[in-house]
Amino acid sequence: MGLATAFVTCLIVANVTAGRLVDFWGVALPGAVLIFPISYIFGDVLTEVYGFKRSRLVIWLGLGANVFMALFFLLINALPAPIWWQTQAKSYNLVLGLAPRAVLASITAYFVGEYLNSLVLSKMKILTKGKWLWTRTIGSTIVGEGADTLIFISIAFAGLMPLRNLLFLILAQYIFKVAYEIAATPLTYLVIFKIKKIEGIDTYDYGEKYNPIGLKIDG
Repeated sequence: MGLATAFVTCLIVANVTAGRLVDFWGVALPGAVLIFPISYIFGDVLTEVYGFKRSRLVIWLGLGANVFMALFFLLINALPAPIWWQTQAKSYNLVLGLAPRAVLASITAYFVGEYLNSLVLSKMKILTKGKWLWTRTIGSTIVGEGADTLIFISIAFAGLMPLRNLLFLILAQYIFKVAYEIAATPLTYLVIFKIKKIEGIDTYDYGEKYNPIGLKIDG
């Protein structure tokens, strides 16, 4: 429950901070890049310890939370503000006014990226027989974050900037996110081994069909 809560919290904070650009050594990136990769770390922990099915359930919980947040923001921003609060209302809408295109980009990229991340880690665990954890955490991130970044930037910004700038933005975010995951590998190791020891569980997804839709958990 704690991991699921932390996972969803990271997603919500990432979406709220996505509109704030930060200058990283001359490269402009959304502030969300500081926290969104953490959701992939939690996703790695969930899949590695509890297996694909439980990770998939948490992915759906995160999707539901994101949709609820986006719809509620849209509703609040659509309601009239008091006359004496017009200036603040405009500022609020500037920060939290999510355009339908941005919402579509975020939801699609999140689901595809997290699903691929969980699937790759699960399959690699079977192939490596549980050895070389770092290959799974980094390998799954390379695939998952790659899909997430490509889908989100393409849907959200295609046609709004030159193709060269679009490709640069995709590459810059992707490199940052993967580097983030690599740097966090020691912490990921620590958390995974600690939870495995406490829970006394280490799941292998033998025979898993990796259906992205199913929510049923056996046992």
